[in-house]
Amino acid sequence: MTSLQTHQNPPRNRLVLALDVDSDSVALALVDELKDQVGLFKVGHQLFTAFGPDVVRRIVRKGGKVFLDLKYHDIPHTVARASAEAVKLGVDIFNVHALGGMDMMRAAAESAAETAGKQGIPVPITLAVTILTSMDEASLRRDLKITRSLPRTVAHFARLAQRAGLSGVVASPQEIKMLRRAVRQRFVILTPGVRPSWAGKDDQQRVLTPGEAVAAGADYIVIGRPILKAEDKAAAVGRIVEEVAAAVENR
Repeated sequence: MTSLQTHQNPPRNRLVLALDVDSDSVALALVDELKDQVGLFKVGHQLFTAFGPDVVRRIVRKGGKVFLDLKYHDIPHTVARASAEAVKLGVDIFNVHALGGMDMMRAAAESAAETAGKQGIPVPITLAVTILTSMDEASLRRDLKITRSLPRTVAHFARLAQRAGLSGVVASPQEIKMLRRAVRQRFVILTPGVRPSWAGKDDQQRVLTPGEAVAAGADYIVIGRPILKAEDKAAAVGRIVEEVAAAVENR
């Protein structure tokens, strides 16, 4: 059993706040301020590289749930050991990169389940990153030399992740409906590239609003800068949660 259930999730639990900040004190202050309003806090490369695993422990001790967004991509043995450590940190979600292949993803899934069993805790939701939301079809062909269309590439990685035993994928909101058709069984979709209509795109290329993403079938949405840059962060979160709630009600 995973640590989070996506069915009948309260709207606020679907919101993941990206702690893309350069100060652990700022990150922890955000957790204190917003932990009762958002479902999870994303700890990515910036915060983790600067402050290490202890920042995750501190967030968990404060009662915040963590999505550890490090996109593990290495040989299977290394990723298995990293996955075990992620479980021990108490994270609720972590991810690997699907480009690591079937064996690597299977090693992550098996290690997470085994470690959680030994620790007597729920197994974290383990996701595979398909194609980064900063990439579009042109960059896929130009930089990665992948000639298959972007949607077909994303669907392939999603099915590979499912066969490897992962819980779901991280994918662009514009691929949600396609993924729901491509992967029929229960499958978690967490989507970055979500921007409220009142915020800019920044460096994301394939975006939807929070309501559009949830209506399309996203289980979790990641939002950072529109909240972090807001003068009233709680009010910004409230607007997003209201939009998500309306989308859930109308699904």
